Amino acid sequence: MPETFSRSELETLVAQALAAAGAHAEMARLTAIALVDGEAIGQAGHGLSRVAQYAAFLRNGRADGAARPEIIAEKPAAVLIDAGHGLAYPALAMAEAEGERRARSQGVAFVGITNSHHSGAMGLPVARLARRGLVALAFTNSPAAMPVAGGRRALLGTNPVAAGFPRAAGHAPLVVDLALSTVARGTINRYAQSGTPIPEGWALDAEGNPTTDAKVALFGSLVALGGTKGAALALVVELLCVALTGAAFGFEADGFFSEEGNRPRLGQALLVID
Repeated sequence: MPETFSRSELETLVAQALAAAGAHAEMARLTAIALVDGEAIGQAGHGLSRVAQYAAFLRNGRADGAARPEIIAEKPAAVLIDAGHGLAYPALAMAEAEGERRARSQGVAFVGITNSHHSGAMGLPVARLARRGLVALAFTNSPAAMPVAGGRRALLGTNPVAAGFPRAAGHAPLVVDLALSTVARGTINRYAQSGTPIPEGWALDAEGNPTTDAKVALFGSLVALGGTKGAALALVVELLCVALTGAAFGFEADGFFSEEGNRPRLGQALLVID
């Protein structure tokens, strides 16, 4: 018979699993909150399905479980945070707090994160900021997954964009959260796990040919949302998250769907407006 868990019970279970894999208590706690929140809003690709993956990254050294984020450069309305190769969520929590504090003081704030990792549902931090009356935009680059127009080799990540806008009191904020591929790689992974074919037009195989085989697609590339336009927007996100932070380009980061590989050194960017 299926068992039902409360949110707090799930957070405890996830935190325990991550701590057992090597994450310090605060990293485990913040990551657990983010993954359970992702599951709760229906983004299963950024929810509980990531627990085993993150634990493997911690055990294999792809993520440093002892890392603690620190501010390494700042001006009144701008700050750069080094995630220290740890899971992204402690750095994202610091970015959210710094973005809000500086935006309320300066009117606008830009926060960059470097040496980071997979950052889950980017709509979550912008939604929290919007509920507190701020406009927020968030970006992250990711391991190369999409070719540029006419290309056969993955060069750009799916590079999600999220935005949150407050509404009148008593109303939920308006939140937009989307990857710049036709579909997110996490969605492809769920199809692969179930052995279900993916729709045509979602992905290419390793030779640049269209495929409906989800497992083949994971080792190929994804089709950019809107073709050339989507690839161009992905390049904009790549530059915001890399050129301004010193993080690694997506093509320098090993993919997330293999437990082995390098520390991805990804970047995130958060723009907050009061």
